[in-house]
Amino acid sequence: MFETIKNALLNKEIRKKLLLTLLLLLVFRVGCYIPVPGLDRGVFFNIVNGEGGNGGNAFLQLMSGITGGALANGTLFALGIGPYINASIIIQLLTVGIPYLENLSKQGEEGRKRITFFTRILTIILAIIQSIGIIVTFANQSGAIATDYFFAVDIGEAGAKWLAGIYMTIVYTGGAMLVMWLGERITDFGVGNGISMIIFIGIISTAGISVLNEIELVFTESAEHLLNIGMFLIITVLVFFAIVYVDLAERKIPVQYAKQVRGTKMYGGQSSVIPMKITGSGVMPLIFAFAIISFPSMLISLFWGNTPAATNLQNWFSGSSPNWYGQVLYALALCILIFIFAFFYASIEFNPDDVAKQIQGNGGFIQGIRPGKPTAAYLKKINKRITLFGAIFLTLVAFIPSVAFSWAGSSNLVNVFSTTGILIVVSVALEFDKQLQSQILMKNYKGFLK
Repeated sequence: MFETIKNALLNKEIRKKLLLTLLLLLVFRVGCYIPVPGLDRGVFFNIVNGEGGNGGNAFLQLMSGITGGALANGTLFALGIGPYINASIIIQLLTVGIPYLENLSKQGEEGRKRITFFTRILTIILAIIQSIGIIVTFANQSGAIATDYFFAVDIGEAGAKWLAGIYMTIVYTGGAMLVMWLGERITDFGVGNGISMIIFIGIISTAGISVLNEIELVFTESAEHLLNIGMFLIITVLVFFAIVYVDLAERKIPVQYAKQVRGTKMYGGQSSVIPMKITGSGVMPLIFAFAIISFPSMLISLFWGNTPAATNLQNWFSGSSPNWYGQVLYALALCILIFIFAFFYASIEFNPDDVAKQIQGNGGFIQGIRPGKPTAAYLKKINKRITLFGAIFLTLVAFIPSVAFSWAGSSNLVNVFSTTGILIVVSVALEFDKQLQSQILMKNYKGFLK
């Protein structure tokens, strides 16, 4: 990867794209530190991270990690790229079930622009909903919103809360739309997928801050924290190696094309392969699973935060439950959801019938398998087996990193790379390397033609 970056910097056009990407990512990081007037940042931090006697919220901690700590600090980009990701997932799922959207997806550039427009509209709606949910949740705990900050005259406590909430909803929604715009500009004029790059830089920033905090403890408390850092780095390298090894693994199905004589020329007679990756669905099953399993806790914390229902949910169904049975139920439900969404997303990404028809139409066949329906059945069987191993791998990724990093012995480091975060970092890094290699290769071809 370092050799790829070196070659990219030697090319003037690619170097400009890299600098533009870094500049836009810098703008995103600056927005993560712009405070919103009227908010008590300390209360936000305590609620998200579970300090000051609060148990914390696992989903909010995950979202704060993706935004580079912006949510925990209650800054302008507190929502991050979350609303746009959710909108994209919803539109992608609706494309399968709604004929109108399915037709748009097949209409090339114009259809893509129309789908992008729908995605942006849905992003605004989801950003408003998430802003209201976060503001109501935080305002009900420890008075996170200072209503007296906004108004010189007394308009009543209820009226002040409403107007302050509307103001903050507008600010957070505008911040989410600005993050979406930055991501789209990176995709259009930079290198790599802008949305993935924003998530990547957010997670890396959170990791860097956590490591720096641990280094600070080495000088302020004891040298034991230095051992924690060393163990953390060793475990990080091992886990990253395992994920990269599996992420690059694929099953290659050989396809042979028969020779065809057309006029005086002979076509075909070649062989190719159908690559089927174990993690072809990426992190989507994990994102779906965590979104679904976190919904009950978010709903109860929003409307019934200080009731017996919230306490019972924490005891019976939570990854941080004080009781072993609560953690076991949570883990089983998460595993089941990961398997369900892994097979669901695999069925969307890979259609054996379409692939079999394409192979047959081009005069190809899989050795030992008849063309047509037998080929489709064979591909479907292989896809199910690979998806099964992929689902098992994602389940291990969901639990093993947290357990492994807990050996580091520090709460600052345990939550740095967990569940989706570690897989996102690896996937984006590999994809970024592939994008650079393809652009370097394209520039070399242009130079050869000149």
